[in-house]
Amino acid sequence: MRKLERKYANELMVVGVHSAKFPNEKVKDNLQKAVQRYELGHPVVNDVDFQVWQQYACRAWPTLMFIDPLGKVIGKHEGELSYEQFDTLISQMVAEFDEAGILDRTPVTFVKDEAPDSTLSFPGKVVADSDSNRLFISDSNHNRIIVATLDGEALKVVGSGEPGLVDGSFATASFDHPQGMVLVGDLLYVADAENHAIRRVDLAAEQVETIAGTGAQGPMREGTGPGLQTELNSPWDLAFHDGSLYIAMAGMHQLWSMDLSTGTVGPYAGSGRESLDDGPLASATLAQPSGITSDGNRLYFADSETSAVRSADLDPHGRVRTIIGLGLFEFGDVDGSDHNIRLQHPIGLAYHDGTIYLADTYNHKIKKVLPVMRSSFTMLGNGQAGDRDGAGNQAQFSEPSGLSIAGGKIYIADTNNHAIRVADLESGEVVTLKLSGI
Repeated sequence: MRKLERKYANELMVVGVHSAKFPNEKVKDNLQKAVQRYELGHPVVNDVDFQVWQQYACRAWPTLMFIDPLGKVIGKHEGELSYEQFDTLISQMVAEFDEAGILDRTPVTFVKDEAPDSTLSFPGKVVADSDSNRLFISDSNHNRIIVATLDGEALKVVGSGEPGLVDGSFATASFDHPQGMVLVGDLLYVADAENHAIRRVDLAAEQVETIAGTGAQGPMREGTGPGLQTELNSPWDLAFHDGSLYIAMAGMHQLWSMDLSTGTVGPYAGSGRESLDDGPLASATLAQPSGITSDGNRLYFADSETSAVRSADLDPHGRVRTIIGLGLFEFGDVDGSDHNIRLQHPIGLAYHDGTIYLADTYNHKIKKVLPVMRSSFTMLGNGQAGDRDGAGNQAQFSEPSGLSIAGGKIYIADTNNHAIRVADLESGEVVTLKLSGI
């Protein structure tokens, strides 16, 4: 949409209508931060009571309403449209309305609420490595990766800060809202979400290279293809096992894999249909997987739109199983076991010593999930969005999205607080990491 708004700056007026499914998304302050995080250049209506939704007879997210210069609805589309499809439709409309003499190109000014100036801007994910004493932060809205010590002293900045898809040195390379990362030796792999690409960062040579994705948002596909010739769709997080990357491909409602020795990439689990159905890898259904990790035997992933934690066997003949979660419209904040548990749009997770640590994002909590017991309980946070250090439920977060564990501590990308928080696994004491040297 952003690309279309730039191309048709004086012809296309976009008005977003936010008819939220999740309670957290209905809160004005949270919506405002989402608008800042996604850097929207158009006004957004908070349709809390679904009045606009009902007036336009909407049935699905997203629903696109096409309105002519006279204010008449001339078309409706449920679901996503590619840039190319949008571009064709809009160019046809522009020509038609120009011929009719009804297209007004008077510029419309929209004053955006800018995000606060801070060291980090909506950090999405984090990787902590105790062996090398390094912390990797996807500073998402600054379009860069920060490499620091575990104590917060900056060592390197990867990326120019300008949004783009440019390979090269740390100073000249560019990203576009990078998210998840995984460290393999001295190579850092990055899910470059809005470039729809996977990037490889050579930490020794200080070079960035694209290894998958074309820069274009891809449609559903079956079968594998060469990494650099295959279109991806919003890769959000990465895991590594036995020579392969595993990709939480949020935009396609699938998990993908990439063989690093051959460079081939393609779907690993999920049919592409958005739902929650367990079963064989290829036929199971997922819903916006946004976090992924592994215990060496299986993958665990946060299936955000179903508010679920699920697993996928690393055996290619295996299955997808749900640990916590019941479906697209079953969510809340309830600890316990089995079908009693409710989460709200979890995005990040990390596996450590038989336990999954979960960023229950819209509940502003960090939870422990015991996969064998199918149980979950709150570890950190009181459920209210805030920015407060302390132990256990004294601490407050604001939409935490990424987790990593090293040296008896859990490192948390506290996204809406523009901060990295660090919690002691034993005491539960939370402190805000002080970054220096940036």
